[in-house]
Amino acid sequence: GILQHPDGTVLKQLQPPPRGPREQEFYNKVYDSKCCDSILLELREYLPKYFGVWSPPTAPNDTYLKLEDVTRKFNKPCIMDVKIGQKSYDPYASAEKIQQQVSKYPLMEEIGFLVLGMRVYHVSSDSYETQNQHYGRSLTKETVKDGISKFFHSGYCLRKDVVAASIQKVEKILEWFEGQTQLNFYASSLLFVYEGSCQATTVRLSDVTLAEKRRVPKGLLSGGDVLEYNNNIHVINSTENGKIEASVGKGLSKFYALHKKACSKRHHSQLSLKVENSEQDNVWKTSTCITQEHLNGNVLPQLEKVFYHMPAETKESANVEVRMIDFAHVFPSNTKDEGYIYGLKNLITVLQNILDN
Repeated sequence: GILQHPDGTVLKQLQPPPRGPREQEFYNKVYDSKCCDSILLELREYLPKYFGVWSPPTAPNDTYLKLEDVTRKFNKPCIMDVKIGQKSYDPYASAEKIQQQVSKYPLMEEIGFLVLGMRVYHVSSDSYETQNQHYGRSLTKETVKDGISKFFHSGYCLRKDVVAASIQKVEKILEWFEGQTQLNFYASSLLFVYEGSCQATTVRLSDVTLAEKRRVPKGLLSGGDVLEYNNNIHVINSTENGKIEASVGKGLSKFYALHKKACSKRHHSQLSLKVENSEQDNVWKTSTCITQEHLNGNVLPQLEKVFYHMPAETKESANVEVRMIDFAHVFPSNTKDEGYIYGLKNLITVLQNILDN
């Protein structure tokens, strides 16, 4: 298991030979202070920082790798460990070892990755849901998309901002693999971490791209600031006078396109939007006009059209980390790591499907 050092790093006990020494050698090579290899220097961006080895005074023969705690900066970290590659055994594995690994997850070669576990914070219940490796091994080609999407669900809504940011980070790792022929990775994982608690951020109106160039209704915004929350809208109630009150769920990364006819009849019923900040328990209210005829039928699609589109680059603003971990089976090579590349591409496809659908 992983232990916490008092200085904020984590300690991973060195595995028995040859795995442990091989992982230590990998970290020593990548983080060598004299390293001038551009491939390895770039690789550091995708790994936890390495601070050498450590042994407890009471057990000097026990050796631990001292690594950056990637989860430390998060308040409610959501964590997922995904093993990448078509093979979870290395080229030197015995026939028995190969059979053992294949039998654990026969779909590894076809899917190219395996969810080893996840821990997801649910805002709605203020609790964590955990899944172990048995959950990942139960996923098939047909269910893997839904299985992974569970990691990005807050209990209120799907965190599409986190999915988008995760895709961008995995794509950067894929670019690195496409450009290197030095190393092949087996039974190595990607560690996904994102912030599960709802922390609103403020964005300027000047940064908002309107779907249509039309005047913003009076009273919609105060001082040009808007609280950013996740795209999740709950209708609270509809009063007799036609006033619809809606709560905008925590963490909105996207504002929706302004409806063409919103405010065409200002004297008609009013739409009031209430944004709640659970941290400070203060309420920010604003209003705009929308005609009753546009509220008839399903209210949610109409509500969505009142919001604004955020520029695409804000997808990166989600607090997400994706790091490569577990290097007990890394070997020198002179070819591209096609198995790992296959797994990364398949994982990106699944994440993109989650985002699109």
